[in-house]
Amino acid sequence: MLQDWNSPFRHPHLVFVLSLFVMLISTQIGAYFRKRRLNLEEDARRDLEIIVGATLTLLGLIIGFSFSMAISRYDQRKNYEEAEANAIGTEYVRADLLPAADANRVRALLKDYLEQRVLFYETRDDHLLQQIDTTTSQLQTSYGLPSATQPTPLMALVVSGMNDVLNSQGYTQAAWWNRIPVGAWGLMLSIAICSNLLVAYSVRSAKTRGIRLLVFPLVLSIAFFFIADIDSPRRGVIRVRPQNLISVAQSMTAR
Repeated sequence: MLQDWNSPFRHPHLVFVLSLFVMLISTQIGAYFRKRRLNLEEDARRDLEIIVGATLTLLGLIIGFSFSMAISRYDQRKNYEEAEANAIGTEYVRADLLPAADANRVRALLKDYLEQRVLFYETRDDHLLQQIDTTTSQLQTSYGLPSATQPTPLMALVVSGMNDVLNSQGYTQAAWWNRIPVGAWGLMLSIAICSNLLVAYSVRSAKTRGIRLLVFPLVLSIAFFFIADIDSPRRGVIRVRPQNLISVAQSMTAR
């Protein structure tokens, strides 16, 4: 689980601050080279406008693709949370098919397991997260059903439901590890730096230079922040809430 914390791209606010700093430095470098060459020939100016337009178009496409990747991963995490809640709720109902002693034990284990799954979605503390993973693993190994000694169709149905519970947790974990690759972030930031250099170099009006050199880096940094925020299931502002799991827990308490 430590890989959730070992990258700056897992921390959206840090991404915003660092990207804004880098973008502003890029604009200053572009403005510096612009001052050293005040007058551009008409042909050179037209060529520069074409290059700037093409670079900005490429940057917009890459930001759009990255945002789409982050959204798809967010939706995947939401879907797996729903699937996990359905699997736990279904297995809780199927426990009625077991003998009374086994049914009570399975229900108690499922309640404890569900509590850990809710904590998994809500916690932001890495030490607590390790404890949750350890407890979850212990509970998973405690689901011993008498299927081997009583191979009945009803028992097979209960065992199948328990397998669904365990598999759904694995799918959820895989979805939380599935992030935008660091290489994609590097490519996006590299093109953004080049775009800021070119934009700052191409600005001719001294009256609007200050506003343009501030607004463009700020807009890009906000875009990077939202991409990192959606792509970070635990550190971001936009997170998957375990609404379905909490609903199942409430239904268990009501029974």
